[in-house]
Amino acid sequence: MIAPTEPVLSSNSAAPLTQFSPAVDQEALFEKVIVIVGGSNGIGASLVELCCRNSAYVVIGDIDNARGEALSRKCLEQWPAISDPAMPPKPPRSTFQHVDVTNYQQVVDLFDRAFKTYRKIDHVVVTAGSMETGENWFDQKLSLQSVRQAPSTKDLDVNLLGSMYVTRVASVYLRHNRGPGVDRSILLFSCAAGFKETPGVSLYQAAKHGVQGLMRSLRPYFPSPYNHNLRINTICPWMTDSRTVLTKKVHDRWVKEGLPVSTPEEVAEVSAGVLADDSLNGTSMYVEGGRAWEIEANIDRLECEWLGEEPSRVLARGQKVLQEAWAA
Repeated sequence: MIAPTEPVLSSNSAAPLTQFSPAVDQEALFEKVIVIVGGSNGIGASLVELCCRNSAYVVIGDIDNARGEALSRKCLEQWPAISDPAMPPKPPRSTFQHVDVTNYQQVVDLFDRAFKTYRKIDHVVVTAGSMETGENWFDQKLSLQSVRQAPSTKDLDVNLLGSMYVTRVASVYLRHNRGPGVDRSILLFSCAAGFKETPGVSLYQAAKHGVQGLMRSLRPYFPSPYNHNLRINTICPWMTDSRTVLTKKVHDRWVKEGLPVSTPEEVAEVSAGVLADDSLNGTSMYVEGGRAWEIEANIDRLECEWLGEEPSRVLARGQKVLQEAWAA
């Protein structure tokens, strides 16, 4: 068990990691400005409330206007930002902005609104997601006629392209109005399907693998003080009770087998713990039944076993060349 006060080892550590215990307190999130994309429902909404309860300012971005606006009002009422009469008035505890993550201009507008309202941004979380289980791209029932109809790309557009849009824009806004040594981060939502096969949702799984790849491609680049000086991590929830796309048959079998289900609040707690811990960069937190494990360190640590010692050594040399070439 990793104690809350112990720093989690970096992803290239030779030591195995076990369970991650998130430490979230008011001091860690006090008056931090957090943009949560996909914050109107489910895990995102739970994270909005957790952050506001711990005195953070939250910008909710979502396509669900009704629930997003209602949640923002709730946060304003329950956790108002009380100003000292002798000081300038504080900004609102929360704001809502409509955003479709597949629309690049709307993503820019979201960050523009956040920056103008709060004058800074500390953390960005992307919980927005899509899983269209009604369409199987590789259905065996496809015929020479039906295959001519182009399939939906919504799962790819929302889960991967949307995450890339937000990450690109966030990386610029996070750099501004920040003093030296101030922690900033981006937290992306992948899934257990981002590293484990899941039948029937090929496009969704490909997108979530892409989110993992996006984080891995940026984790050695973003922390550089000469480039961005910020952290990037992913959350990989397994089954949560906010996954309404599950059929009754799967849900009933899941319960019968006694398999664990996380609540949105539990996943939000892990997410807030990653935001609050400035030692974490390039990690992936697998969340199962409310518990979390960091998986990247063991993937790296055991590479010489699953790839072989010689190929692993050659790969490391080649990766070094690539990194130095890109850096140059």
